[in-house]
Amino acid sequence: MFRFPMMLLAGLLMLTGCSVDVARNDDGSLQVSTIISEESLADEIEHAIANPAIQDVAVDLQDGYALVMGTRTRLAGDGSDVMTFRVDLGVLDDRLDVVLSDVEIGDRPVSGELVENWNATLSNKLERAGRRNPDATLESVAIQETEVRFSWRVETPRSR
Repeated sequence: MFRFPMMLLAGLLMLTGCSVDVARNDDGSLQVSTIISEESLADEIEHAIANPAIQDVAVDLQDGYALVMGTRTRLAGDGSDVMTFRVDLGVLDDRLDVVLSDVEIGDRPVSGELVENWNATLSNKLERAGRRNPDATLESVAIQETEVRFSWRVETPRSR
């Protein structure tokens, strides 16, 4: 009974560009770490933005945050502008908290409403990429120079 859900979880995460580490806690629950690479995070951000004028999204992971760069084709069609912003990830009330800051396109700040929309969409996409079990609770998220690591506690029949 335990193997099928974990195999399904691992298979789904592989499809999203994540890797998974699973360990059993003393109480029978599972400690699941999902890992997203720079490239996978860039893909998730590009899909969260969902604007065909924004292309070539790249992520540079730093210790504790990510810098995002991309290009946006100008509406008039005469070239493109550089887009940049910072992404901080954390946990708030057992859910992923995404904060975008210093969002600029062509050295001009981007409106707060658009940034809030990107925050919410990216938060939902990243949490779905990691949470494949309704009994999972997000405990921590850490951005390191090579990966983003999510740590989940998954309740099992044995831990209840």
